[in-house]
Amino acid sequence: MKPTLFLLAAGMGSRYGGLKQLDGLGPNGETIMDYSIYDAIQAGFGKLVFVIRKDFEQDFRDKIISKYEGHIPCELVFQAIDNLPEGFTCPAERTKPWGTNHAVMMGADVIKEPFAVINCDDFYGRDSFQVMGKFLSALPDGSENTYAMVGFRVGNTLSESGTVSRGICSTDENELLTSVVERTKIQRLDGEVKYIGDDGEWVATPDTTPVSMNFWGFTPDYFAYSKDFFKVFLSDPKNMENLKSEFFIPLMVDKLISTSTATVKVLDTNSKWFGVTYPEDRQEVVDKIQALVDAGEYPEKLF
Repeated sequence: MKPTLFLLAAGMGSRYGGLKQLDGLGPNGETIMDYSIYDAIQAGFGKLVFVIRKDFEQDFRDKIISKYEGHIPCELVFQAIDNLPEGFTCPAERTKPWGTNHAVMMGADVIKEPFAVINCDDFYGRDSFQVMGKFLSALPDGSENTYAMVGFRVGNTLSESGTVSRGICSTDENELLTSVVERTKIQRLDGEVKYIGDDGEWVATPDTTPVSMNFWGFTPDYFAYSKDFFKVFLSDPKNMENLKSEFFIPLMVDKLISTSTATVKVLDTNSKWFGVTYPEDRQEVVDKIQALVDAGEYPEKLF
């Protein structure tokens, strides 16, 4: 069974100020998402599921889905802040979505096969889709509790324009994830990758240190775990009172690995991640994509 690609697109309208600004960065106005979908098709993914906000469904179908029809089956699911388990009510003042793992939960009714989750505005690169596609396709039918994460080498994820935040991963001798620690202010200083440690001092880390860029691989049992743990999350008064609290994927993953419920294989990739972290990154991303096209990695026109 071919794996599914689940794209987190619910924040697009707010982040870009509307779909019309979904930035064209490729030579024919291609978006970063276009390249991810092209790479996913090449890597053997068989279906796309987008999670979006219901209020721009028509716009999304007209401008986005129409491009991919005929290339790969597409489905839409919707994230809404009032979509909560029975017995819970969204605080009236809350406007912020409940986070990436809440978005993933919206796919439960349409995804019955192994699936990967990505951000729609990150350029992950060909090899990352190949390693994840290979992992998911090799899982036995009915597989449970065996997940994966693409671990990008931190040196391949930096911005020339300033510091970045990354989830620094620790693994055991079997390349299984043991922890993800969010580190802010990572950059290259004097030729070395460094971040600010807990004591406020700069800490050097090897270029090859794996970091999470929100590229996960799951099987459908993940939905049931998420549903149960989301109730625990919402039952904590501080999460309800904090109007910006979010149910993130790493929070769920950490719960599953810390209780030895599931394993998460960290898949190494030589792909270079890039994205528009700062406005001044935009031209650099345009240049990088053009260089990949010039090198024959991608066709001039994708879809």
